[in-house]
Amino acid sequence: MSDTKSILSIAKRTLEIESKAIANLIGLLDDQFAQAVQYILESDGRVIVSGVGKSAIIASKIVATLNSTGTPAIFMHAADAIHGDLGTIQQNDVVICLSKSGNTPEIKALLPLIKIANHKLIGITGNMDSVLAKQADFVLNTYVEKEACPNNLAPTTSTSAQMAMGDALAICLLELKGFSSSDFAKYHPGGALGKKLYLRVADIVVNNQKPQVDINTKVKDVIVEISEKMLGVTAVLDQGKLVGIVTDGDVRRMLSKYDNISGLTARDIMTSNPKTIDVDTLAIKALKLLQEKSISQLLAFDGDEYAGVVHIHNLINEGIL
Repeated sequence: MSDTKSILSIAKRTLEIESKAIANLIGLLDDQFAQAVQYILESDGRVIVSGVGKSAIIASKIVATLNSTGTPAIFMHAADAIHGDLGTIQQNDVVICLSKSGNTPEIKALLPLIKIANHKLIGITGNMDSVLAKQADFVLNTYVEKEACPNNLAPTTSTSAQMAMGDALAICLLELKGFSSSDFAKYHPGGALGKKLYLRVADIVVNNQKPQVDINTKVKDVIVEISEKMLGVTAVLDQGKLVGIVTDGDVRRMLSKYDNISGLTARDIMTSNPKTIDVDTLAIKALKLLQEKSISQLLAFDGDEYAGVVHIHNLINEGIL
């Protein structure tokens, strides 16, 4: 029966083996890596990434990373390529083949076809004496001493090394292209990640009601405005200009302070100089400001005009938090 100590020991050993193998890749980087990056950077074509078995899965991940960071890429399974999918490769495309051994039958069959078509070939392999290493124009060495698998059979360390090398390739291309966070947002419009990069305060307040009262509004009507607009707050205006804010907290403090509230107005209970934010500000920055000030709402402005309220619940609902 396995106990917690033995389970954690196995997990730690696995991570240590893989982390050491990835760290070892640093010493294996050479001019061929730099030349491969430069060639892709200057190429007018796409990057076709291929492999079989577990290497095919890693190849697919590398394609996803390249595409999301501004380098057009397509996955092509090596076995399918030699059975009709070779047409995936177009003129000026660069081909990357992944194989731990570099001698996989499907890869060996694919290589001559790539070379005949005069496509540049980048090999990612852990065997520098392999067919892939010898036929590739550029070789990225992903040698690992052993798999994390105790039988040294299941692809574990080797696939981690392949993935890390693919990430290094993608990040080099990203930085050399000057790929910015705004570029990244174009490729990630959906989900919380995309929203952090493009969602603005204006996109949120437009869907909220716009609570506001005059500075001389009776407290009862202030409470009604806060309740009806369901944002826990209202802006206080004087001749159209913002002069304060009344929150649920202000109302509670008023009730604990005064026995008779009939004569009170917004002026008497408001907080002056409330925190505001421009509608063009990214929603993620609004969240940071809310957290820094330990508040739940911000009054949004479009220039000098009060535009509405952004509530922390809006940001939670959008997946920003």
